[in-house]
Amino acid sequence: MGKKQIMSRLLQMLIVLIGISFLTFLLTYLSPGDPVRNMYTSAGIMPTEELIQSTRDEMGFNDPFFTQYFRWIGNCLKGDFGKSYSLNKPVVKLLSARLWPTLKLTLMSMVLMLILAVPLGVLSAVYRNKPVDYIVRAVTFFGVSIPNFWVGLLLILYFGVRLRLLPVISSGGTFKDLLLPAVTLAVAMSAKYTRQVRTAVLEELSSDYVVGARARGVKESKILWGNVFPNSLLPLITMLGLSIGSLLGGTSVVEVIFSYPGLGNLAVNAITSADYFLVQGYVLWVSVIYMVINLLVDLSYNYVDPRMRLRR
Repeated sequence: MGKKQIMSRLLQMLIVLIGISFLTFLLTYLSPGDPVRNMYTSAGIMPTEELIQSTRDEMGFNDPFFTQYFRWIGNCLKGDFGKSYSLNKPVVKLLSARLWPTLKLTLMSMVLMLILAVPLGVLSAVYRNKPVDYIVRAVTFFGVSIPNFWVGLLLILYFGVRLRLLPVISSGGTFKDLLLPAVTLAVAMSAKYTRQVRTAVLEELSSDYVVGARARGVKESKILWGNVFPNSLLPLITMLGLSIGSLLGGTSVVEVIFSYPGLGNLAVNAITSADYFLVQGYVLWVSVIYMVINLLVDLSYNYVDPRMRLRR
């Protein structure tokens, strides 16, 4: 990817981010409920209508929509995303404190997924239409069909309640705390990635260079791991980038089940308490992370596939 392409992608990211910020602010602006009233009730205060109106004037909630929006955007550019009135802390501090636990959970679930998906996908492709292939495809079918929350509840029941091997409530501090939520996220992902790896490897195995290598007497293992698998990595890397971004913003259900102190759990609490500043900051943070990860994935193509460098 050349400099012009990178600049074009950055411009596209900026336009998308502006659109996301506008839609996020518009939806919270139109959502039912009064943030000032919620602020007082969350603090245990029953406000009068006069107090609510005076507070709305002080905080600028009675200003026109675009005045509020541009003021909020200006503050965000300065690093000020507002203050959470449900937790009484700056939004930036809350998000930054929850980012690392979610990142740890995401990385661990991705590692577990790759440990399962890559060998099973390659095995299923090599032994296509044989008993091993049928078994792997059947298992991945059920893996894709099972929802995350059901897997999480089963893991809690057997490993947390009955066997008492792993903690039910995850603080995210140790490997044991991370294991159950990470496995829960990895189950559905590994099923999807196993199918993707199988498809990519099968496509490469039918290529002409594989036929030529076999005709020259090259060992099957060398063909598979030296040529076929590296050439199958490009679609896998694309999916990895999308999955990392979606996991950083989409682990809410699993984090709530295990009481995990991550971004997803924080977002759910913000939504239930109508904490608009926290919701807006969360959406912007996750959007930026998602777009940056996808940009890094696009840049990595040049190193994974040399043919991409020749197209400049």
